[in-house]
Amino acid sequence: MPIRHSLQHSLKPSRAAAPACSLGLLLLAAGPLVAPSKGVEVDQSLEQIVAAASETEDGELYAITPERRALLNTIRYAEGTWKQGPEGYRTLYGGGRFSSLAKHPDVVVVKRYTSAAAGAYQFLPGTWKEAANKLRLRSFKPHNQDQAALYLVDRRGVLDQVDRSGLTRGVMAVLSKEWASFPSHNGLSAYGQPVKKAAELANFYESNLKQLKRSRWAQA
Repeated sequence: MPIRHSLQHSLKPSRAAAPACSLGLLLLAAGPLVAPSKGVEVDQSLEQIVAAASETEDGELYAITPERRALLNTIRYAEGTWKQGPEGYRTLYGGGRFSSLAKHPDVVVVKRYTSAAAGAYQFLPGTWKEAANKLRLRSFKPHNQDQAALYLVDRRGVLDQVDRSGLTRGVMAVLSKEWASFPSHNGLSAYGQPVKKAAELANFYESNLKQLKRSRWAQA
């Protein structure tokens, strides 16, 4: 599948080939952490997550800005892998763990649903394989998972919109076709699965973005 025009605007010079993608009808493995407004907490391991995701052997196609990191963290929150901190990158559908990050684990788990989704963004194996072959991702390491998730957002045509305006309800509706835990325009999952409320995700995103801007990027 061709990389859209918007991808060209998000390119950052890299020493290697482009990392990216994987698709997922990402099933919700419920997770309770969010940001500090209205009684919602921010995970204190934010710096650990950022540090873990920065370890990479591949190049960087998508620059990681505070807005993009906040979006990635919000996807993780919705998908139920946020509360685990860096271990969320090793999470199977249903909350189990896998050890090797050499490749997608491709382990089918039967819970309320049946899925082989894995990683921080609950990628399905078929999409990961397609993206890894096309974009030359060499492992399932955190950095590559981040790049893959941003690719999916870009492929849906809303990455530039996030860069400009953040996580709007319109963006959530578009991403609901990618991640089942995101609400569509009617507030429901596009796939009939458990879904987070738009206000909850917006609250998490905004609070997370503020924390990110106060921390790592503020010190740069």
